[in-house]
Amino acid sequence: MHVKTASVLAAALAVEVSALPKAWKPPTQHLFHNAELGPRPDYLVNDMDEGWLKDRLSACSEMEARPTRFSIGHRGGACLQFPEETRESVEAGTRMGAGILECDVAFTSDRELVCRHDQCDLHTTTNIVATELGAKCTKPFTPAANGSAATATCCTSDITLAEFKSLCGKMDGFNASAATPADFLHGTPAWRTDLYATCGTVLSHKEFVQLVDSHGRAFTTELKQPRVLMPFDGDYTQEKYAQQVVAEYRAAKIDPSRVWLQSFSFADVAYWLKADPAFGKQAILLDESGDTPETFPDAVANLTFYKQAGVNIVAPPLQYLVALGEGDEYVPSTYATTAKKLGLGIITWSLERSGPLAQAAAAGDYYWSTVANGTHKDGDMYRLVDVLARKVGVLGIFSDWSATVTYYANCFGYF
Repeated sequence: MHVKTASVLAAALAVEVSALPKAWKPPTQHLFHNAELGPRPDYLVNDMDEGWLKDRLSACSEMEARPTRFSIGHRGGACLQFPEETRESVEAGTRMGAGILECDVAFTSDRELVCRHDQCDLHTTTNIVATELGAKCTKPFTPAANGSAATATCCTSDITLAEFKSLCGKMDGFNASAATPADFLHGTPAWRTDLYATCGTVLSHKEFVQLVDSHGRAFTTELKQPRVLMPFDGDYTQEKYAQQVVAEYRAAKIDPSRVWLQSFSFADVAYWLKADPAFGKQAILLDESGDTPETFPDAVANLTFYKQAGVNIVAPPLQYLVALGEGDEYVPSTYATTAKKLGLGIITWSLERSGPLAQAAAAGDYYWSTVANGTHKDGDMYRLVDVLARKVGVLGIFSDWSATVTYYANCFGYF
């Protein structure tokens, strides 16, 4: 959700994107009734301070886990280790029990919807700069020189859907000291991995819908804000863009009850509420309007307007919902208590996006900023999840590694 900064670990060299893009084959129906959680939840539980919560979670270590909509696959659900917004991330998130999978949508030059977290992130999430399509980028690759960092800006609207499908997804990052386009592809943060990043399969939104439907899971599509002037290409308005998402679900005969649309724009949510209430009633208004101490009170105050305007679900980032209480205890924030009092549903983002928590807290990481002084180790992840679930009462949590939330949800019965 959150727009990333340009900071990367350039010293952490990425594995070269070495494979060719896979041709799309419509998925066969395959429902996974169990979830594969792997070792990470157990690692996090073992790292917790002693107490009732650790005991409760430890007692669930042998459980047979199943999918849950409390676990929402952020950018596919496995982008801690798999290239985001790719088939591989969605498949891994599904295996790890995410009951809802996410595709952020942007549009191509021929007005097709594709899964990308930002309309202009192709230069950091695909191999475009090292292909012939790099010449079509809004700002083609420029090497580092004379103290200036290497740069590029490549947007989905620079290329057609067919051209987009020729790209390989990679782990998000870039090498600011790159002298060549191939060097620019490096820069994956050290706490992620390039093990599965040989050539991620990029997805159109229609393919995403087919894929998730084949596994019987639910969908959440975020309408990313355009980075080009609208109307685009003459008459492609924001409303047409918003309606196109709904039209693709309608064409695929997906029941609206399985779909959670998202946008940071109140106008988009208001449009869905009016134009197609069946989809609009579950539309999520994403909120990052309170990122500073000065703007946070206004973000809380705006919740009343959203409720009165018909919004049913808000989705702020993790840190908006918690504060530090006595003894460095995580407690619900004024945002959380106000939203709950108004009867708004709450979803939050994004767990497992910050790397090792001791480092994240020390660096003032965005998602842990309000509880940084009380956060000391990776095991604190489940302290946060517990407060969000039991005390804030969130409907679900977006995570870059779905198994973490799936484990907690199964242990405490959130389905």
